[in-house]
Amino acid sequence: MENQMIQTNEPNPFKTQTNSRINAGAVTIESSRAVAEAQGKLIIAKNFPRSEYEAYAKAVEACKRRSLAEKAIYSYPRSGSTISGPSIRLAEELARCWGNIDFGIKELSQKDGESEMQAYCWDMETNTMSSQTFVVAHVRDTKSGRKKLTEQREIYENNANMAGRRLRARILAVLPPDLVEQAVAECRKTLAGNNDTPITDRIKKMVVAFEKFGVKVETIEKRLDRKIDTMTADDISEYIGIYNSLKDGNSNVSDWFDVKLNSDRSKELTATILGDNSGLLEDK
Repeated sequence: MENQMIQTNEPNPFKTQTNSRINAGAVTIESSRAVAEAQGKLIIAKNFPRSEYEAYAKAVEACKRRSLAEKAIYSYPRSGSTISGPSIRLAEELARCWGNIDFGIKELSQKDGESEMQAYCWDMETNTMSSQTFVVAHVRDTKSGRKKLTEQREIYENNANMAGRRLRARILAVLPPDLVEQAVAECRKTLAGNNDTPITDRIKKMVVAFEKFGVKVETIEKRLDRKIDTMTADDISEYIGIYNSLKDGNSNVSDWFDVKLNSDRSKELTATILGDNSGLLEDK
């Protein structure tokens, strides 16, 4: 029996499908460049290893700066209690002090009204990496409901805001826990003492800051359960964490204070202040 070759017009399921819009040569060049860049970073990290003692001392010294300490701690409510921890600003500063760390966020793809994002942190000296892939919808909650984002600037800002919390978690997953704990403790000490500004002036600045969210003096006093002029340095430290949580969009006014605002109005006030990068108790 003769062998016969049967020809068919059916597509080969094992054939790689190529996209005509993608330049295969450019992809190959970019892949090679990325590999070479990663290898170069590893080599530099191995040739110039960190001194953990110097990095630790540098981080503690950085936390003595009041401008950093005021942005270093955030708080959010959960099950009737307050959870606090290091903010993304403190995480970034600790990564800088620790050294030989690469971290950031990437937009992997953008389609159908959403972006696929990745937050990562890579300790190039130990080759330890923590990464998270997630999807961010191109929408924003407003007073009139969910708004679809179409402008690239709005999409970029929304993606960056959503990615910030994931990036913080990835950095903290790589850094030594005792370094993070000591840094938070040092920031609290900086906020509580060694401040030339009288505490009465700090309270006044705090009141002005919370006014932006519609929080009045009597509302603060109701939460304190006493007069505002009795606030201590520890009280102010706690309220700085609350302010940072509101400013970064991690919570709403109604989560902390007994205010007569509906949820949409609370979110609107929070969204209005998101672009304000001023410190709560900075000297002017």
